[in-house]
Amino acid sequence: QVRPVESGGGSVQSGESLRLSCSASSSTFSLYSMAWFRQAPGKEREGVAALDIDGSTTYADSVKERFVVSQDIAKTTLFLQMNGLKLEDTAIYYCAAGRPNQSLNRFQALDAEWYNYWGQGTQVTVSS
Repeated sequence: QVRPVESGGGSVQSGESLRLSCSASSSTFSLYSMAWFRQAPGKEREGVAALDIDGSTTYADSVKERFVVSQDIAKTTLFLQMNGLKLEDTAIYYCAAGRPNQSLNRFQALDAEWYNYWGQGTQVTVSS
């Protein structure tokens, strides 16, 4: 069982960058499809970016060309590089791991129903 632990959140100004990290704690993410989700106040949780077991990536339209999801070589840490941050990116960001050895297609990759293990979240606040 993997336990995601997020870090790297904070407060930035519009247009700036931030990098979130998600640690696998005492395990690795090598067997899991991984994703970043976010939830803003009063809004539903939404999928932001996903990295599948097969190495493919999926992004929400709202973050394409601005966010990049990646993993370290040892697959113990998942990253979300966020560039050109906007006010509407303000949210709590969650890291999630899917079921072991399950690859997700692009329709599943940003759907929270396919993810079993969740971190506690890290706050990202973007101000003007």
